[in-house]
This record gives sequence, C-alpha cells and structure tokens, in this order.
Amino acid sequence: MISIHVTSVFVDDQSRALTFYTDKLGFEKKNDIPMGPARWLTLVSPAARDGVELLLEPDTHPVAKQYKEGLMADGVPAASFSVDDIHAEHTRLTGLGVKFTQPPTLMEPFTTAVLDDTCGNLIQLTQLP
Repeated sequence: MISIHVTSVFVDDQSRALTFYTDKLGFEKKNDIPMGPARWLTLVSPAARDGVELLLEPDTHPVAKQYKEGLMADGVPAASFSVDDIHAEHTRLTGLGVKFTQPPTLMEPFTTAVLDDTCGNLIQLTQLP
C-alpha cells in the first residue's frame, strides 16, 4: 500500500512561509533541519500530528520558479487544504489580513475559496459536503 508521507509547496522565503502557515493557517512545525542554505522544514495539521507533512520547499530551482509563476498567472492553486467550515475560516483569515482571490464559492458538491500565501502561491481551501 502506498500513502502520502510528505508533499511540497514551493516558497520564495522559508521563514516568511513558516510564519504564514503557522500563525495564519494554524499548522504546526514538525521538522526544521538545516540543509545547507535551506532547511528541511515540514508542518503538520494539529488534528493529525502524525499525518501527512507539508514541506515548505525553497523555490531556488529555475523550473520551480517558472512553475509557481505559471500557476499564479493562471489562477491555479498549488495545494488544497480541507476545512470544516469554509465561511468561518474565510472570516477568521480575512480578520488576520489574509488576502483571498476567491471568496467561498459553491462548486457543487464542494465549496472552495482561494487565498494568497504571500510566498508565491495560491492555496485552495475546500469544504467537503
């Protein structure tokens, strides 16, 4: 059986991303290991501390930057996270200064919203039916 252990989001600044993803989105730091000029920096959901880790991966590779820029230009989210109440999360995050490019929108059967992570990515929030 195959399962997801770590997935990545390319970021232009690991420290700024750590602050955003922990202070605003509510993730918790799991690993912070120096790796030369960068860090192996992973986060987890407080609801699943032993679950899938999100790697805040530096976008130093030229293809990573092109990938991010292309997704951003086309309005395509780099990742999707589920929430229990998308309207409450939208209100909470907006109150924390998070900028949304799409407010909560019913997309049958899901409701989605899209935010800017301040590190070069759009992130989709999804409320499952």
